[in-house]
Amino acid sequence: MPADAVSTNMRNWDERVPDHLVAYGAEAFADDPAAVGVEVETRVLAPHLPGGTVAGLDVVHLQCHIGTDTISLARRGARVVGTDLSGAAIEAAGRLAERAGARARFVQCRNEDAPDVLGREFDVVLTSVGVLTWLEDLGTWARAVARLLRPGGVFLVHDAHPVLSALQHDRSDDLLVLGEPYFAAGEPRRFDDGVTYASDTRMRNTVTYQWPHDLGEVLGAVLAAGLRIEAFHEHRTMPWKALPSMVSTTRGWELPPGAPECPLMFSLVARR
Repeated sequence: MPADAVSTNMRNWDERVPDHLVAYGAEAFADDPAAVGVEVETRVLAPHLPGGTVAGLDVVHLQCHIGTDTISLARRGARVVGTDLSGAAIEAAGRLAERAGARARFVQCRNEDAPDVLGREFDVVLTSVGVLTWLEDLGTWARAVARLLRPGGVFLVHDAHPVLSALQHDRSDDLLVLGEPYFAAGEPRRFDDGVTYASDTRMRNTVTYQWPHDLGEVLGAVLAAGLRIEAFHEHRTMPWKALPSMVSTTRGWELPPGAPECPLMFSLVARR
């Protein structure tokens, strides 16, 4: 692995923040008390929480980026802390929370450092959408999650399905063709795209490193950390257009009618 892969990624994510604040409509979101996200996450969590809600619970949101989902958790009544590697993202998240009047706190740290930096345990640990590919070692990640949870606490990860990540993403037809690594190889893939997924702004810090993680690796890491898996779901819809053939529906982005079925997202709930 390149020695500076993590710091390279951090510089890239720091530079994304201004464009993402615009692309996500972050200020309008903060100004609208009725704007509440994390619908899928809270729906999946509900059967595993007292009263079926995060309201009144201590929640930590790992890899929170600019904090819109963290603020959504606060608007749902959680006492929430968001963490992220990017200092620029954490600063932006804090400003958004203050603008929104949301009771959310933000701390810059790596996942593996979060238990020591935060120094406390939580009822719920949540991480969601586009997170696992940025992690080199899922064992370290899962052990940190276990340390953050109170006994009986619940963990949720909701992310792109590894099968989706292995598909060719630039096809103009409706075929689903494996063209990228599925199984974890231990080494990251190097990308030099020049722009973020949210805008066409040319970046200075263009290089990123991402690690493919297969489903067995994800499940194995959670189990090896001593957590008990309570639920696992594969989803046919997702929150962004990952393939050119996808169509927008009231449920999210889906594969077009008649296309082969394929899992697009997955969610996993585990308990300490």
